[in-house]
Amino acid sequence: MAALAAKGATAEGIDINREAVARLRARLPRGASVRVGDARSVAGLTRFLRGTDFVFHLAADPDVRHSTAHPLEHFDRNARGTLDVLEAMRRADVRRIVFPSTSTVYGDATVVPTPESYSPLRPISVYGASKLAAEALLSGYASTYGFDAVAPRFANVVGPGATHGIIVDLVEKLKRDPSRLEVLGDGKQRKSYIYIDDLLSGALTAAQKAPRGFEAYNIGSADTVIVDEVARAVIRAMGLRGTAIVHKPAPGGRGWVGDVKTMQLSIRKLSRLGWRPLLTSREAIERTAVAIAVERAEQDPPRAA
Repeated sequence: MAALAAKGATAEGIDINREAVARLRARLPRGASVRVGDARSVAGLTRFLRGTDFVFHLAADPDVRHSTAHPLEHFDRNARGTLDVLEAMRRADVRRIVFPSTSTVYGDATVVPTPESYSPLRPISVYGASKLAAEALLSGYASTYGFDAVAPRFANVVGPGATHGIIVDLVEKLKRDPSRLEVLGDGKQRKSYIYIDDLLSGALTAAQKAPRGFEAYNIGSADTVIVDEVARAVIRAMGLRGTAIVHKPAPGGRGWVGDVKTMQLSIRKLSRLGWRPLLTSREAIERTAVAIAVERAEQDPPRAA
């Protein structure tokens, strides 16, 4: 919303999490606002969307491991939730939407870097399946009701202010025990990472320049890093030395069931619209590690004298 407001748009959002709404309100600029609401309430969302030009539908559960443990709840939030948003848009006569998708729709791709034209799409997690189902709904509404729908497929997103993800997890583990860092997987999982500012610029470029109808665009970086490199970057960011990295691999060396071990997206399609990431995966990881280490240290309660 801040990025949209910076471009002169009036940006209004809803979030089901009251604490998240309070945090957002504290830092949103003029021209942006957020309220408590449920994107799965079609009637309420229809009223909210009347008079809107564009919808950015970010409401989702992004946790692959949660999707494994709670598949019905997860699919309801991501796929059925997207159907509710699309139906509210139809009733409110709003026809333009950006829906953040994910690299996990490709599953264990045999072509790396993976282009948007790769097929067949075979997700290996319920999360990836829910996002692919949501993309199918966007395509259906685009053809049936004349929607313009853009689905940016993100690489692993990093940046300051993150509430979950690999860097947050590693920082929290090191706060509990600086001498030992448990890394899920064999540490050799190789992936690309996209910094939040680059992600936003890519998504806005796609929203502004995509052709009519439904289009998917990869948003990632041009390089990859292995998970052990991420762990070492976090150790450095926290000023630690002598920390032992230990591995906890799932079958095949994955971090967990549904973890895609090798992921890099081809970004040629979006590059043709004039977009390039400013940071590499390595730079994004290093910058984020420092930011999260500082943020999490500031959250610690003061110790009694």
